[in-house]
Amino acid sequence: MFQLFNPDTIRLTKYLFFTGKGGVGKTSTACATAITLADQNKKVLLVSTDPASNLQDVFGIDLNSKGTPIREVPNLVVANLNPEQAAKEYRDSVLAPYKGKLPASVLKNMEEQLSGSCTVEIAAFNEFSAFITDEKIQQDYDHILFDTAPTGHTLRMLQLPSAWSHFISENTHGASCLGQLAGLEAKKEVYKNAVNTLADGKLTTLILLARPEYAPLKEAERASKELQELAVNNQIMVINGILQLDIQNDRVADQLYAKQQKALQNIPEHLQNIETYVIPLRAYNIAGIKNIRMLLKGDYLETQDYQLDNENLPSITELIEELYVSQKRVIFTMGKGGVGKTTLAAVIALGLAAKGAKVHLTTTDPADHLKFVVASTAGITLSKINEKEELKKYTEAVLAKARETMGEEDLAYVEEDLRSPCTQEIAVFRAFAEIVDKADDEVVVIDTAPTGHTLLLLDATQSYHKEIQKSQGEIPEAVKKLLPRLRDEKETGVVIVTLPETTPVFEAMRLKEDLARAGIHNKWWIVNSSFLMTDTKSPLLQTKARNEIPWINKVHELSKGHCVVIPWSGDDMKGEKLLEFIR
Repeated sequence: MFQLFNPDTIRLTKYLFFTGKGGVGKTSTACATAITLADQNKKVLLVSTDPASNLQDVFGIDLNSKGTPIREVPNLVVANLNPEQAAKEYRDSVLAPYKGKLPASVLKNMEEQLSGSCTVEIAAFNEFSAFITDEKIQQDYDHILFDTAPTGHTLRMLQLPSAWSHFISENTHGASCLGQLAGLEAKKEVYKNAVNTLADGKLTTLILLARPEYAPLKEAERASKELQELAVNNQIMVINGILQLDIQNDRVADQLYAKQQKALQNIPEHLQNIETYVIPLRAYNIAGIKNIRMLLKGDYLETQDYQLDNENLPSITELIEELYVSQKRVIFTMGKGGVGKTTLAAVIALGLAAKGAKVHLTTTDPADHLKFVVASTAGITLSKINEKEELKKYTEAVLAKARETMGEEDLAYVEEDLRSPCTQEIAVFRAFAEIVDKADDEVVVIDTAPTGHTLLLLDATQSYHKEIQKSQGEIPEAVKKLLPRLRDEKETGVVIVTLPETTPVFEAMRLKEDLARAGIHNKWWIVNSSFLMTDTKSPLLQTKARNEIPWINKVHELSKGHCVVIPWSGDDMKGEKLLEFIR
């Protein structure tokens, strides 16, 4: 159906940017491409700006931001940038002039404004802009690869004229992520050159990474459209992890194959016009130079003799029982997109209702397949929050306020600021808060929760708005009441959902740290979609299953034993299938 992705047979540009959802294989594919090109005797520089990067594990040596030659791969130099450290340094430089001049409470608020994902994006772009525009680097290398490309949101911000004005320090619009570009005026020309290089199809290729699943393909579609709006049309797509059947009549392998093929046959229409390649599903962990070199070449079924730290892991019914007995009033399922939060939120709601609790389940899942399950189940009220509608409502309210005092140029910046991930979180969170506020006599189970950054931002806003000259927007009473409630571990339970793979576990660890920063307690974790817990006889899937063990052990350690592992399932988890979890 699609050609294999093999740099030995594909002509690639000088600059290669890899982008896609967490866990789709950006780092692995970038490393494998870099090694393949270096093996062709090309001079190659690989630069990672992924906060969850495991490049040091891949290459087995300490890396730095300047570039480290890889002894086993002549011609390859690897630089591992830390955008979170860069964001901290950038944040400190912005705050430095105000220390000792403004109250500590105001500085705390400013610091939180500069702690979101938008600031990390800008810091990352600041870091790799130097690699794009440095003439010596251009001369020294045949190919320069970037693991994790800038988002359309970052690029739009950099192109807005008003983003470079003093407006940032004076703005009054009340959106979520302010001042990301403050103090960067001196680098405006560097960024302009970097953006121009990114859009030049003769120099640069954007490689959209996805898996053969609905959510990663939709994310690739969104990224592609955003970048095309900015004239970055030089895109190809690589779909990673496609199963090649190695056994007849294995239920798990057959279901996985059918599920993937269905996703491939229903690729979003926008992506169907993009040149697309595939990488087969590999049994081994993509770490170590041997395995990275093999990724684009072939498979093998060796594995280390991993052992589970605890064979008697708790079940989902034990998790539900603990939430019920401890009388939690608000329960969140948290995690990155595609890990199964919505399904597991529904399972927890059904389990609590079966014990006699009155439950309100609210979700932002665009699919309505949960509705008929809860409609026929006593004790559950279901509500659905439309993210787009909530974002539109919140955006219109903020812009209406901004128009009272601003001109068109400044409004352009406000509109861009409102496209940030933080804004959508706040808009949706306000809707969640209203539901929880109306349901004091119910247990509220919430799918798709806000990050710790959003909670701190709202908290800073409500606590310090009287001291800050600029308005931060109106915060509803429901939000003000809910924040203290979320910090009360007697009332609130947070269940972190992840997958037994490198990137999802690292991202879940960062989520836990983010929540701790906001004063929110987490006890339970769920590792979803584990092949280890299935009865597959496929040699490839059995090997893959054994390679899940280190990640399950890691979550078991982080959760102090409060770790539920859910088997991979090829069934659509709806209707009676959801009820099977609690029987």
